[in-house]
Amino acid sequence: MTTIAPMHQVDTSFLRRLRARDERAWFELWQAFGPVVRGMLARWGNGRLGEETLRDLTQDTLAALSDSIERFDPQRGVRFSTWLLAIARHVLGDEMDRRYAQKRGGGKRGASLDDSWMGQSREPAPDAEYERRILGAKIHAAIRAAQRRSDFVHFEAYRMRVLESKQGREIGLLLGVSEPTVTRHCQRVREALREELAVAIEQWSYTDDERSEPSRAGLAAEDAGFDEALGEIWRTQEELVARDLVERSATARRGHDDPQRPGKADAGH
Repeated sequence: MTTIAPMHQVDTSFLRRLRARDERAWFELWQAFGPVVRGMLARWGNGRLGEETLRDLTQDTLAALSDSIERFDPQRGVRFSTWLLAIARHVLGDEMDRRYAQKRGGGKRGASLDDSWMGQSREPAPDAEYERRILGAKIHAAIRAAQRRSDFVHFEAYRMRVLESKQGREIGLLLGVSEPTVTRHCQRVREALREELAVAIEQWSYTDDERSEPSRAGLAAEDAGFDEALGEIWRTQEELVARDLVERSATARRGHDDPQRPGKADAGH
């Protein structure tokens, strides 16, 4: 059985890894929240940002986060989601300034990313959809971690039962096992998920409010309630991702103003 670190030790340890430029830690952060940043940038861009610009701005957000990580102080009570959102908005603001300057043949210089984003911001607070995306990203990270440590057949049983809402008898026929065996497989994966979810929430949560989000979402319930809450969050996240793809495809079909960003043409290649 996996040993879970004491409360609040995982998140501070993860911060230390980020500040030490641990490549694995940065990859974990990017894998979890890169899609959230990209989705929000596309939403704010309102169809004016092409795929290459969205990719570049998402990378720029991570770079700005890296540059400011030494100044981030979780003792100031900043939610992780608010921290990430403020940096993404700053990066998008710089891009809009650059475009304005191109049209005017000059223009104002982008604002610097100082400590003001860790205090009271004049920007609107993160909305409910953004917070759902953030919580969904943490849960997706936990699901990926549980999948890596679970037997393939065990995880498939749980995936079909909870994420696809199939009945135990149907799953048993598909996997060639009895219905009681399906139940045992699901229990093993559920235990792994609870442990990995605890790690993911602590790793990327810096306030008591963030740490209590899983309970408010129903993930502190008994087995049936846990499965129901997890499945609902998973499906909501998948619907948001599907909507993002539809909106981006529509933007590509109708065309958009996406001037090449100097020095970014080869980013990520």
